Amino acid sequence: MSAPDDKFYRARVCQRTELGPTLWTMRVQVDGHFTFSPGQYATLGLEDVTKKRWERPYSIVSSPCENEVEFFLELVPGGDLTPLLHKLRLGDELLMRKAPKGRFTFDTTSGRTNHLLVSTVTGVAPFVSYARTLHHESKTGRMPGEHKLFLLHGASHASEFGYREELQRIVESVPWFKYVSTVSRPWEDPSWLGETGRVDDLVRKYADNWRLTAADSIAYLCGHPEMIEHCKAILRRAGFTKEWLREEVYWVPKKQGLDEPHPV
Repeated sequence: MSAPDDKFYRARVCQRTELGPTLWTMRVQVDGHFTFSPGQYATLGLEDVTKKRWERPYSIVSSPCENEVEFFLELVPGGDLTPLLHKLRLGDELLMRKAPKGRFTFDTTSGRTNHLLVSTVTGVAPFVSYARTLHHESKTGRMPGEHKLFLLHGASHASEFGYREELQRIVESVPWFKYVSTVSRPWEDPSWLGETGRVDDLVRKYADNWRLTAADSIAYLCGHPEMIEHCKAILRRAGFTKEWLREEVYWVPKKQGLDEPHPV
């Protein structure tokens, strides 16, 4: 891999966890100081066999208080970058732009303290960062106000959740976090005993159960664009205005010129 210019850090894979043939988590050690806010993304880069460099942004799973940077990745067959990332093993290097980007950050300044988080598969990444950060701040006495997280996470099968056990442990240890995971194809996952259905079919049910209203809550939607559009329409009918609906769209169709799932 060519030497990076002054816009890039070198990053080295220090941990990798397989969740199936197309999903994995990856932690990297960066050779510089990388400062970001929960909800932002990092731009990763690798060269293919022709030495052409490919770059894509990926939401950060880790909290700023951690020493490494973590990602939740999905292999896109025929994609430009994820097949290269999927081949990386412990010790392998990649490039990461020094400047994080993104405005899908946790809102602590609006005065609203109820945060409805809705995601599909890898779209949970920024919400794990939110939860880890608040959990750390609550333990160190630096939690900013009385914020509460309400996370609804959907996938086709339970194996796609990635962070369910970690999130459930946080739920058990704090009063300010609620988490529901739902499987949309339970007939293909007979061992699953939890909630079933698509998140856009369940978002109003859980907003009502958690007593989240347009008057006191912010909704954050992350993942598949169809889910986001459906949930926005449902929440608008419940009174949420544009000001209180935040979104991070993954998956840009190939016909639009890109073929990797990423924040846009």
